[in-house]
Amino acid sequence: MTERYLTITLQPDWKGALRAMAKPAKADKYQGEVLNFESPAHFFGQLSEKRWEIVRATQGKGELSVRELSRAVGRDVKRVHDDVVVLADLGLLERTASGGVLCPYASMHIDMYLKAA
Repeated sequence: MTERYLTITLQPDWKGALRAMAKPAKADKYQGEVLNFESPAHFFGQLSEKRWEIVRATQGKGELSVRELSRAVGRDVKRVHDDVVVLADLGLLERTASGGVLCPYASMHIDMYLKAA
């Protein structure tokens, strides 16, 4: 199976970003996946330092229970669960049939370009 990878972009024109993804989606070979945010505020609002810590703790580890994950990051189970829900909604984590979580991506790249208005 091909290792999955993710590119996180910052593109205010979400329709343009969607059109740009159409071409690679039609390719015969796996081109990776993209998660787009419309603004830096939305990006940083969704992906806090503690949530990144969860992503890093799950990457390459296979399936972990939320309790195991909370021990790995040294945080309360309820708060980790809340963050897992957000990360799963974004697609950075996936829930398994047995109730665990895993990070499906072998690598992630953040493509962010900020320019003065």
